[in-house]
Amino acid sequence: MRAVIEKRERRLTVFDGEKEILRCRAALGREPEGPKLRQGDGRTPEGVYAICLIKERGKYGRSLGLSYPGVHDALAALSRGEIDAATLCAVEQAQREGRRPPWGSPLGGEIYIHEGGSRSDWTQGCIALDASDMDRLFPLRDQLEAVEIRP
Repeated sequence: MRAVIEKRERRLTVFDGEKEILRCRAALGREPEGPKLRQGDGRTPEGVYAICLIKERGKYGRSLGLSYPGVHDALAALSRGEIDAATLCAVEQAQREGRRPPWGSPLGGEIYIHEGGSRSDWTQGCIALDASDMDRLFPLRDQLEAVEIRP
């Protein structure tokens, strides 16, 4: 299974193969246009991520942590001079080992799909759902192989 988040449409869809099994409204970061570039920019990242952390009771309820920053995010930041090679290596190693990337770099981190409401873009870069939609998504957490966030 995979989840696809379409930022422009404010929509999260879960697919099992080609079959759509869940579709719901999603709120984004307070600055929804463009990809996340750095900590504190209020943007939601764009790319393909894995679920790297599961919280039954996070700050905003049930939460699925995403493996942001990914290697593509770190490579872009290195080319902009915003991180060093050691940070890129740490992100690459985390991805190879299938674990959470470093969340304390200038790229930011702690990007979740979480509860809290989808009526407006209000997060620091996360994807927020209504509780009733998380009721349907959360049980699928172990089956989600990828979360793709598109512009």
